[in-house]
Amino acid sequence: MADPETPATNQGPVTISSSSSERAPIIYFDGASCFGHHNGAIQIELAANLLMPVGAAVRVDVVQTAHLRCSVAAALALREALDKALAMYRQGQQQPAEVIPTVKN
Repeated sequence: MADPETPATNQGPVTISSSSSERAPIIYFDGASCFGHHNGAIQIELAANLLMPVGAAVRVDVVQTAHLRCSVAAALALREALDKALAMYRQGQQQPAEVIPTVKN
């Protein structure tokens, strides 16, 4: 049996159906409100902040935006993808800002 803690290294080419990409939901979240595991499935609740006007003030309500459930192998793959995306972000932040030339008419 494969070790669920170690993602498979060479799974071959994966083709994602073009018919599914336009219908996939976009999930925005500000944080993970809680997490755990049950019967071998990783469970993570994603939440977002809502700003609610209350007179002249603003109240922040937190709402669940998704209930993420996955296998350990899928959680490791997601963590690897997040780590790589954050590394790309950090690399972009270290590059000098591009100077936009002024245009004279």
